[in-house]
Amino acid sequence: MAKLLLEMKKITKTFPGVKALDNVNLQVEEGEIHAIVGENGAGKSTLMKVLSGVHPYGSYEGKILYEEEECKFNEIRDSESKGIVIIHQELALVPYMSIGENMFLGNERGSKLSISWEETYNQASKILKTVGLNESSRTLIKDIGVGKQQLVEVAKALAKNVKLLILDEPTASLNETDSKKLLDLLLQFKKEGMTSIIISHKLNEISYVADKITILRDGATIETLDNKTDEVSEERIINGMVGRALTDRFPKREGVKIGETSLEIIDWNVDHPLYSGRKVVKNVSLHIKKGEVIGVAGLMGAGRTELALSIFGKSYGTNIKGKLLIHGEEIKLNNVKQAIDKKIAYITEDRKGDGLILSNPIRINTTLAKMDKVSERGVIDMDQEVLAAKEYKNKLNIKATSVEQDVDNLSGGNQQKVLLSKWMFTDPDIMILDEPTRGIDVGAKYEIYCIINDLVAQGKSIILLSSELPEVIGMCDRIYIMNEGQMVGEVMKKDATQEYIMGQILKSGKGV
Repeated sequence: MAKLLLEMKKITKTFPGVKALDNVNLQVEEGEIHAIVGENGAGKSTLMKVLSGVHPYGSYEGKILYEEEECKFNEIRDSESKGIVIIHQELALVPYMSIGENMFLGNERGSKLSISWEETYNQASKILKTVGLNESSRTLIKDIGVGKQQLVEVAKALAKNVKLLILDEPTASLNETDSKKLLDLLLQFKKEGMTSIIISHKLNEISYVADKITILRDGATIETLDNKTDEVSEERIINGMVGRALTDRFPKREGVKIGETSLEIIDWNVDHPLYSGRKVVKNVSLHIKKGEVIGVAGLMGAGRTELALSIFGKSYGTNIKGKLLIHGEEIKLNNVKQAIDKKIAYITEDRKGDGLILSNPIRINTTLAKMDKVSERGVIDMDQEVLAAKEYKNKLNIKATSVEQDVDNLSGGNQQKVLLSKWMFTDPDIMILDEPTRGIDVGAKYEIYCIINDLVAQGKSIILLSSELPEVIGMCDRIYIMNEGQMVGEVMKKDATQEYIMGQILKSGKGV
């Protein structure tokens, strides 16, 4: 039997009004990859913050034993000094600093009086080779993609002589190619004796890398599964996570009548906002009907978000050309207000950065996009605002103590529901959903899918942008396939497979 590296005993953590962790137990052996899964709000990230010292000793109950020694971490530096390094879901990199500077930020090379830049960049270059990143250590973070930035975070951890690497949703923003590259890197580290803990909602990735899987639900440990000795299946994991079996990952949509065309774009072209003449959307045409869900599938960088934002009141790009028709009438939308007035809504892929004001309550976030509905002569009627927020809280089953709860205290799934309610409040006819289930668990995903079905049953038109091909195939009536700014295929639901979609991308001679 392998040596026990980490043991967390009866960890209990309480925040005002909620018990986030309730007697959680976790055992991790040396040299294994241990996955922690659970719904949003199950306590996964909180548990790792207790381990890493983000939640200091004394703010929780229970014991942490690391290398058979009880640890009482008061800050991250304490855990890092023991070789425990956490990579959070939101990357902690400074865009206008170089890769090397980011890797040794707070851990500088040289003396107390001066930084040795030669040593910094030389060491950084060696570690970058270890993680398989072929970039100069002097390259600025802003000049590399998200997949490479994630590898920089791993390299940054290696620079701290990591023994136990903790990764919180490391592939949430990555395409399939970059995700597999990162997972294969963890498997390589395992061969070299490193121990890893990975938090992920992507069960196929968990099955690919994890030796053991601990399931949390409502802040408590449900069970730990061993891939060698236990019968592990996605159904068993999901049942442990949500407390019930999800017999169908995508709810059936029956009896929805597809009506007339609600939106159409013809020969749509968009230039990059900074580089004039560089097209990011090239001669794109598509249409959608009332009661229909269409998908736009493609790899990261295909131009899906750029297309959506350019339609939504020219929120992205320059030199935008082409025809935009709503209910058969050609119109010009020059700003977001005009788009909202024409009953178009865009639900951003970045709910924390662009979609919500995290420090504000549900009440304010719900009415933010259409404040004239709850105001008169520029004065907000708070009673109306409260009623509207309560209506959507109930309608979308948002789990919160009240509509006065700040959004940053909600789980990812509930934040996503608040973002949906914000745009549903504008009463749109056409809704563009950009990665609507990114970073949320299977239970919350199912609820979002049910909301989508309810919306099209009301005659709304839904454009679903997603990098998860099973989601696109499971939820859409028709699927457009996009690659490097162009539409390279279109397929009906009954004919759609992951192999076909990827095949169209490859045949286009670009992308992969």
